[in-house]
This record gives sequence, structure tokens and C-alpha cells, in this order.
Amino acid sequence: MLQAGQTGEPWRVGVLFSSSGFMAVIEETQLRGTLLAIDEINDAGGINGRPLEPVIYDPASEPAAFGKLAKQLMVADGITTMFGCYTSSSRKAVLPVIERLNGLLWYPTLYEGFEFSPNVIYTGAAPNQNSLELCGYLMERYGSRLFFVGSNYVYPRESNRIMRELVRHNGGEVVGERYVNLRARRSDFVPVMQEIRNLQPDVIFSTVVGDGTTMLYQSYADFGFDPKVMPIASLTTTEAEIQAMGADVGENHITAAPYFESLHSASNAAFVQRYKRRYGDDASTNMCLEAAYFQVHMFAKALQATNSLETEVLRPAVLSTEFDAPQGRVAVNARCGHTDLWTRIGRANRLGQFDLVFQSAAAVKADPYLIGYGRTVAFG
Repeated sequence: MLQAGQTGEPWRVGVLFSSSGFMAVIEETQLRGTLLAIDEINDAGGINGRPLEPVIYDPASEPAAFGKLAKQLMVADGITTMFGCYTSSSRKAVLPVIERLNGLLWYPTLYEGFEFSPNVIYTGAAPNQNSLELCGYLMERYGSRLFFVGSNYVYPRESNRIMRELVRHNGGEVVGERYVNLRARRSDFVPVMQEIRNLQPDVIFSTVVGDGTTMLYQSYADFGFDPKVMPIASLTTTEAEIQAMGADVGENHITAAPYFESLHSASNAAFVQRYKRRYGDDASTNMCLEAAYFQVHMFAKALQATNSLETEVLRPAVLSTEFDAPQGRVAVNARCGHTDLWTRIGRANRLGQFDLVFQSAAAVKADPYLIGYGRTVAFG
């Protein structure tokens, strides 16, 4: 590979987020966060005098397309580093490609944990950074009877497996568990709400994603439930989904996330201002967008140090890389390739933003296998 002093050619990287299909509501924001970071880096002179050039494909919310396009990026386009994927299904479709061809995937989405690949840098929250604190908060504030509803794929089922063990360990009960198709229609949530009305849980725990999130909350509102009494609590509902469903529909529901747009800090205020300047005053940031943004800057720091896109050279420099992200100081944990992130819990307000009800004192060490909790909770 030519060195920076020998060429002015751009550093080419792949970008795989859906701009169409049922996941576009959140993945489009991740694409925007990625491009904002790339523009910032290029405006500052690039990396060692060379600009970043994104090669962007739209997988259209189809997991198989993620795998196919990842192969196209690496084989046809000659790219070794890519940013992308929201669902665990799409990540798992890309995983064999990047492992076989020795690429590097930066994955900016919360997920179910219990995975490690030397070819992935995980920058979204693992269960110990969201589910653990959320479970305790919900049971203390609302009650011990939870109802689970999720989209029918790997992430919701595995996240619910973990939450179920946490609930039981803390003396609670899961009174119902239902899954809907990823392409669920609004009518598909009616029988779910009927069951909730019959069972009267204290909390609804949602791992519904994409367009289905809007339909879930709107169906909840149609049934006249009170979120002050029985909220929907989620790991996946961000400002983007709240905007899609309507702030009045989302008000008083709960989300656990490393980042909310409403965080009060100078760095976040500047980040939000830059984002709105580019995408409009009505555009909100969110945790998935923020991770997509800061991971590009972490990549840039490692690339500046190594001056190489070769995975075997770049990855060791990535491990332990730190960055002052909008959520606060974060770092890639060298033990596991996941990122030490902040834990926060927010309650949606009438403006479509989140009011903080809990915040960790510092970034929480990534523990994707829940090793620190294995002696007391049987995670299997």
C-alpha cells in the first residue's frame, strides 16, 4: 500500500446503511452521522494529507443485501474498512465476509452481546451498559411484572433472554412475550395490546425496531393506556422513532441509551448545532447516529497513527483508542473490541426529547459476555 507521502489519493471506506425499507427511519440517521464526521475530518485536512472517500451502498433493510454488498465493497471495490449495519441480522450477514476477507467492520448499534470477532469494532451498547440499569430502574419505579414485545429476529429474542434472567433474579415476573414480523403492520399490534390489557403488566419492555416501533406506540395510544402508570420501556426507541410516531404519542415512555440529544454539555451542544446546520433544525440526533459519528473519528485517529488501512496494522491501533464523544469520553476496550460507554435512562417529553432520570458517573466498561454478573445470574 502506498504511503501518504507518496500519493494524494483518498482513503476509501465503505458505508452500509439503509436509506430505504423499514429500517431507514434509524439507519438514515446513522448514515448522516457517518457523513458528518467524514466531512469534519476532510475539512480539517483529511488524514495525513489525504481525504476520506466514502463508497456508499443502500442495502434497503435486507440482511442478505448487507452480506452481498459487503463482499462487493471488499472484492470489487478493494475496500477493507467499512461502517455499517443496524440489525444483528445484517451484522451477522456481513460477519463471514469480513472475517474471510480480513476486513474491519465498525458497528455503531446497541446489540445483544455474547459475540466477539477480531474483525469488528463494536461501538454500540452491550447489555451491561443498558439492560442492567434499566431493569433495576423499572422494577423499582413501576413494578415487577413485565410484558415483552419485540421484532422477530435475533436481537430482540436474545435481549429478552437476558432481560428475563435479570427480572427473575430481582424477584420479578415476565407475564407475557410476543414477537411481530419486521414488516409488521399497525393491525398486527392489536392482539398484542389486547393481551396487555388482559394481563395488566407494570411495564411493557419493547425490542421492536424500525417502522414497527411507530406502530407499537401508536397502537398503545389507541388503546388508551397511561404511560405514567404502565410505560413502554425500550433499548431501541430513539429521538428518530419518537419524531416518526409523534411527540405526544412518545411522551412519558422510557429509553436506556448512552446518549440523548438533550445532554447538557458544551461538546454535545456544538455537535447538535453542527448536525442541525447540515440537516435542518427539525433533525434530531440520537444514540445510533452519535455512535456512527464518533466511531469515524476514532478510526481517523488510528489511521493517522498507522498510515495504513491494512486490518492487521490498523486494528491494534484502534484498541484502547479514546475520543471525547458527544456522550462523554469513550474508549475502545482492548479486551473485547467493544467500547466503554455511558449508561443513561431518559423519559420522553412533549418536545420529542428525553429528560434524564439516571446517568452513570463515568463510562461503563464493556462486558459483552456479562462475565461480571455470571455468578449471580444464569445467562446460559
